[in-house]
Amino acid sequence: MPAMVEIFWETAQAVCVWISDHIFFVNLILSVGIVFFQRRDPKTVWAWLLALNFIPVFGIIFYLLFCQDFKKSRMFRIKEVEDRLNLPARIQEGYIKSRNLALLGELAGDYESLVLYNLDTSGSVLTTNNQVRIFTDGEEKFADLRRELEAARRYIHIEYYIIKNDEVFGSIAPILERKAEEGVEVRILADGMGGRFMPAKQWDRLRRAGVQVGIFFPPVLGRLNLRVNYRNHRKIVVIDGRYGYVGGFNIGREYVSKDPKFGYWRDTHLKFCGEAVLGLQIRFALDWNYAAGENLFKNAEYFEPHIPTDREQMREDSGKYSCVHIPEVGVQIIASGPDTMYRQIRDNYLELFHKAKKHIYIQTPYFVPDDAVLSALQIAARSGVDVRLMIPCKPDHPFVYWATYSYVGDLLRAGARCYTYENGFLHAKGVCVDGNVCCYGTANMDIRSFELNFEVNAVIYNSQTTREMEDIFEKDLEQCREVTMDIYQSRSLTVRFKEQCSRLLSPLL
Repeated sequence: MPAMVEIFWETAQAVCVWISDHIFFVNLILSVGIVFFQRRDPKTVWAWLLALNFIPVFGIIFYLLFCQDFKKSRMFRIKEVEDRLNLPARIQEGYIKSRNLALLGELAGDYESLVLYNLDTSGSVLTTNNQVRIFTDGEEKFADLRRELEAARRYIHIEYYIIKNDEVFGSIAPILERKAEEGVEVRILADGMGGRFMPAKQWDRLRRAGVQVGIFFPPVLGRLNLRVNYRNHRKIVVIDGRYGYVGGFNIGREYVSKDPKFGYWRDTHLKFCGEAVLGLQIRFALDWNYAAGENLFKNAEYFEPHIPTDREQMREDSGKYSCVHIPEVGVQIIASGPDTMYRQIRDNYLELFHKAKKHIYIQTPYFVPDDAVLSALQIAARSGVDVRLMIPCKPDHPFVYWATYSYVGDLLRAGARCYTYENGFLHAKGVCVDGNVCCYGTANMDIRSFELNFEVNAVIYNSQTTREMEDIFEKDLEQCREVTMDIYQSRSLTVRFKEQCSRLLSPLL
C-alpha cells in the first residue's frame, strides 16, 4: 500500500509540473470549451474564466472537480426518467382532478396557478388527505424514526445525503438488520460524497443481513470522489407507504447536537401520513432505479396511496413544535436536479415571493441567490412586504458563508430584515408566506441547490400548518441577533475582502 501511495503522489506531482509548464495552453483550451461548448449562465462562464486565469493550477483543479458536465442528458436519461414518472403521476392526476377540483380553491387559495404549474411541468399532484408533523430537534426526529422503523411490516426505503458511521447510524442499523431478517424489504441509498466516510465493511454487514444498499455516484478511488457536482442532497424515508419523512436532518452525530464544533443543531424535518407519502415514494424509486439498477415501478404495491382514517393519528411525543393534526392538508412534493428540465424548487420560491402581500420568512444555512430570486425579494421588500431572512451565525463552508453575508447587504438596502441564529447552527431550509403557504425540505436557497444538486421539498397549502411554522420562526428570533444596516456597514476590511472574493465565486459555490 505505501508503494501505491508513493506512485500516486509521484504521478500527481508529475501532472502538476506538466500543467504548470503548459499553463497558458491548458487555460486557453479550457476557456474555449467553457465559452463555446457548454451552455452555461454568463455569470458562471465569467466566474470560471476568472478562476482559470487568476488562480493558476488551482483554477484548473477546481474546474476538473466542480465544472464537469459528464453529458448530463446521457447520465440521467431525462426522457427515461420522465416516462417512468409519467404513469403513476398521471394516474394520480386524474384521481385528484376528478375528486378535488372543488377543494383546489379552498386549499390553495391564490396559489392555484402554482399548483397547476407543478402539475404541468413535473407531474407533482396536489394531495389533500394528509397529516403533518414538524420536527426541529434531531433527538426527537430520530427517536420517532426508530419507532416507525420498528413498526414496519412491508418495506423501508431510506435515502440520505450524509450517512456517518457513528452512534446515530449505530442506533438505526440494528433495526434495519432485524427487520430485514423478519422479511421486511429494506433499501438504503446514500450519496457517494456524503457517505464517503462510511466503511465498506458496514455496508457489507447490512447486505449480509438482507438489507439492499445503493450508492449514488460512488467514488472511484477509495474516498476520492471527483464528481463534486450533481450530488444527491435528498433526505427521504418511506415506511410501508404509510409514513414519509423529508427535511434537513442527515444521519450523523452533529444532527443530534453532539458535535462541539456546531453546538445545538437547529433544523426542520417533516413527517407525513397520507397521500403525500406517495410523492416521496416516487422520488425515492427514481433515485434508487438510477443508482441500483432495479426498477421499483414494476411493483405496484409500492405506489398505492395511503389515505388515513378518522381513527388513525400519528404518534407524537411531548415537546415543542411536535405535531399538527389537521384534516385536508394540501401538499405537493416537488423535486429538482440536473435530471429535470425545470428548476422546480427555485421557480416555486419565485412564485411565492411574487405573490406575497404581507410577509416572507426565510430560513436557510446558505443564501446565494441568482439574480431572479434576489430581485424578487428586493421588489417585495420595497413594496412593503415584511421580508425576513435568518441565517447561521457560524460557517460550516466558509466561502459559501461569506458569499451569503454579502447578499445580506443587498436585502438590507432594499428594506428587508436579516438575522443570524446564535444558539448553535441553523440548518433549516424553507419559506413561509403570508401565513398561507410554506415550502420546506432539503434545498438551500443557493445556486447549487437550484441547479446542481438533487433536491426535494414539500409545498404545504394550509394556513394552520404555515402559522405553526411561522410561530417556530418567531420563536427562533429570540435566539437571533439582528443584522442592521449600521452593523453591516461597520464590518471590518477583512470581512469585506472575504465577502467580495466569495461573491465573485458565488456562481461556482
